[in-house]
Amino acid sequence: MKKILLTIILFFLFPHLSHADGFRIPPECEIIIDDFKNGIKPGWKPKSFKAITEYTWVKDNSRSYIRATSSNAASGLIYEIEYDPEMYPYIIWNWKVDNTLANGDARKKSGDDYGARIYVIFPSYLFWNTKAINYIWANKLPRNSAVPNPYTSNDIMVSVQSGPLNTDKWLSETRNVYEDYIRFFNKKPSKVGAIAIMTDTDNTGESTSAGYGPIAVCSKDPGK
Repeated sequence: MKKILLTIILFFLFPHLSHADGFRIPPECEIIIDDFKNGIKPGWKPKSFKAITEYTWVKDNSRSYIRATSSNAASGLIYEIEYDPEMYPYIIWNWKVDNTLANGDARKKSGDDYGARIYVIFPSYLFWNTKAINYIWANKLPRNSAVPNPYTSNDIMVSVQSGPLNTDKWLSETRNVYEDYIRFFNKKPSKVGAIAIMTDTDNTGESTSAGYGPIAVCSKDPGK
């Protein structure tokens, strides 16, 4: 009975909270990029580099998410949104990958493929100064390590998950984007201009699939 009453109280206190099969966007996360409850928001725009990764909306057992399927392809979805990362430093998301890539390696151009990645993009009037932090499900790069992208030092690859250990499991992640930017670029960030997701396999020529759940931006650490 106490558990039921607590659930009712929480519902009325925080009616705006989004959730998907146990994943809940907490009240500290005021900017909901997408919870995918009603499909994929129209704000997401496709960006193709080679062939097409297929992104489809899935509602399965009360969980709503984007399913990405890639075979020798590299395309993503980008959501343009401007906000101050000093005011909203945290990003949270929910994801899973079905498999990692045998020849994937973030340290090599030939291995620059990932089952899943979340971009935070910092645009510049001088486009060559645009920077991005890529939160990746790495193939070989050890977890919690970071390297410059093999194609450009303006992109940093941060290994949030790595290898096959947790494949086929939904995991929830939190990163302090503001602190990460200062750590990797040695200065304060400009405003964020977009969030993107991408599952890509064009360099390795392999195949993989992934799920992307709710993505939100937070003013405070939702884990505290």
